[in-house]
Amino acid sequence: MDTQKIEKLICNVEEKLQPTFKKLDEIAFLCQEKVLNAFQNNRIATRHFNGTNGYGSDDDGRDSLKRVFADVFHTEAACVSQNIVSGTHAIALAVLSVLNSGERVLSVTGQPYDTLQGVIYDDKFSLKAMGVTFDDIKLVEGKTIDLDAVREYFKKYMPDMIYIQRSRGYEERESLSVYEIKKVCDLVKELGFNGCIFVDNCYGEFVEDKEPTDVGADLVAGSLIKNIGGGIAPCGGYIAGKKKYLDLVEARLTCVTIAGDVGANPYGYQYYYEGLFLAPHITNQALKCSLLIGATLEEIGYSTIPKAYNMPYDITRSVRFDDKDKLISFIQSVQKVSPIDSYVKPVPSEMAGYSDLVIMAAGCFVQGSSIELSADAPIRPPFVAYVQGGLTYEHGKIAVKEILKNL
Repeated sequence: MDTQKIEKLICNVEEKLQPTFKKLDEIAFLCQEKVLNAFQNNRIATRHFNGTNGYGSDDDGRDSLKRVFADVFHTEAACVSQNIVSGTHAIALAVLSVLNSGERVLSVTGQPYDTLQGVIYDDKFSLKAMGVTFDDIKLVEGKTIDLDAVREYFKKYMPDMIYIQRSRGYEERESLSVYEIKKVCDLVKELGFNGCIFVDNCYGEFVEDKEPTDVGADLVAGSLIKNIGGGIAPCGGYIAGKKKYLDLVEARLTCVTIAGDVGANPYGYQYYYEGLFLAPHITNQALKCSLLIGATLEEIGYSTIPKAYNMPYDITRSVRFDDKDKLISFIQSVQKVSPIDSYVKPVPSEMAGYSDLVIMAAGCFVQGSSIELSADAPIRPPFVAYVQGGLTYEHGKIAVKEILKNL
């Protein structure tokens, strides 16, 4: 496609996207107000940016950051730590802390993401090894939770945890809206459930004006190098929810006798606070990038989820290629337009936690940051790429031009 056609296509798509962009701006404003209130309510000052060493006892920066996160999620408590190394780790820490031998989990969103399979089924270090049963119910046509199947399940079993994966992972399915999460929370409570409703919140923070904890979830977890770190947090993860569960989480993160009272960060907390403050706006930018990429690709015949011009419920987008070489070319074009390592040509390779070769474009300021414009894919039919992030809409628009030229 020549430059003139590309420019015209982008212009036409942007015009069609304006109503959706306006809705996203309204959501970002509400989320920004919520975050600002959390900072003000907790009287955050420059002293909270200071680091600590040794045990990190009486670390006011760490403890205040946890209170700010709890306020943002409207929860009793939160754990925010640079020692949570990824979203997978945050999720594993949450479920392994809360569950006990002989208990049962029901996932209402099918099987979790690839890197969590070992957390569930490994022979030595998993829920299975603990004696926890993990059952799952697939989504209806990859879109909505099968509430009828949930009702049938409850006739046989009363689970101890309801597990909800908000985003798609490496699946061609819709991400869940907070409204959809609310429906299942309401249903299971009507059916007598009084255990823990857990939501893998990765890629979903600040996409809507409410979070799962506003509609009935007891516990959420995610990564600080996705939405909620605002592209600035250098590492880490969070878990937020009811205090009785957070006490268990912090006891497992360190040990039961010291829990969340220790944990030094010699480098300080400014980037965590600043990243959280910027996160509603940065998430808004990432969503607009996703919409532009999805709409332009659909206009030239590619299938994407979510559909073009629909409101997205997370920052990720799947693009089906049905062709290995086109998939690889797409990933490479994203790397080529990255600010960091733009000269690098990614190729499929082995990656920890995945059974297939994976190709990944991640020319990011923070290594592997999914809130920055990035793309990745397992090398398996039907050859679907997953693209996410974008710190600025302008960068996303430049990337679209490069993608279209390559395709």
